[in-house]
Amino acid sequence: MKYAFDSAWTEKAHEMARTLGYGHVMQERLSVVRSWGSKTRRTIARIHCIGKVMMLGMGQKKSFYVIELISEKFDRQPEREKLETIIHELMHIPRTFGGGFRHHDHVCSRNVKTELERYLNMQK
Repeated sequence: MKYAFDSAWTEKAHEMARTLGYGHVMQERLSVVRSWGSKTRRTIARIHCIGKVMMLGMGQKKSFYVIELISEKFDRQPEREKLETIIHELMHIPRTFGGGFRHHDHVCSRNVKTELERYLNMQK
């Protein structure tokens, strides 16, 4: 697997979080990377966070989240679906921004589509 920081999608994720009112998302502690060479069949993107044990061991007090875009899958998506993918991953970040994740009972297709429509309407 190869990874690279993606400044354009990092800024877009920050802008989307601001627009949607996700004030709990600390922009300085969220970045987007691209990956190549994944063997996954269905995964388009995933979100990662440094776990509490690692944070403690590193002397860190605040979490850091990374959205990984699997280029082979993400790049093929139409623009609207790319935005939906980013929103899906942002919705996994809990309001505490504490290193955990919100589960798919909250981050479901219906809720993601609602947030996407809300975002697109704010862009008009």
